[in-house]
Amino acid sequence: MAAVLESSAALAAEARRAFVLRYVQPGLAGLIDGSVSTLAPIFAAAFATGHNHATFLVGLAASVGAGISMGFTEALSDDGSITGRGDPWIRGLVCGAMTTLGGLGHTLPYAIPDTLPAGWPNPFWLATSLAVVVVIVELVAIAAIRTRYMATPFPRAALQVMLGGALVLAVGMLIGSA
Repeated sequence: MAAVLESSAALAAEARRAFVLRYVQPGLAGLIDGSVSTLAPIFAAAFATGHNHATFLVGLAASVGAGISMGFTEALSDDGSITGRGDPWIRGLVCGAMTTLGGLGHTLPYAIPDTLPAGWPNPFWLATSLAVVVVIVELVAIAAIRTRYMATPFPRAALQVMLGGALVLAVGMLIGSA
């Protein structure tokens, strides 16, 4: 009976490992890239133009372009035969989709029209404030996923992603304000 339980536990551990390698790790890499690397171009566009529509277009292009790039990068980096990471095109699809999603999260607030009815807040600052809130939610989600699947303590994971995100956000704001 003990051998059956050990075998069952070993199978469960291997299934979890395969799931993490094939889906979580490429998805997490994509989410981190999409959420962090698109911050600079989106916020640079926002502060350079002061217009939501232009910022939305830059964010859309950055998010979709990064998703395509990361998807191909993941798919072409490892065919899975040596590492056991599974089908490269599935990993690439997961990575690319999560990269796009990560960038679109803080792009979508800039879909707010550049003009709003009287009495509404300034559309640019409303969109920018919402985008910053979305970035914080994205970074907390990344830290939670790292804690759940990569055994990284939450405080350390949060500090790492918040620091990286803050640096890239600051670069985008500074360059856009120049």
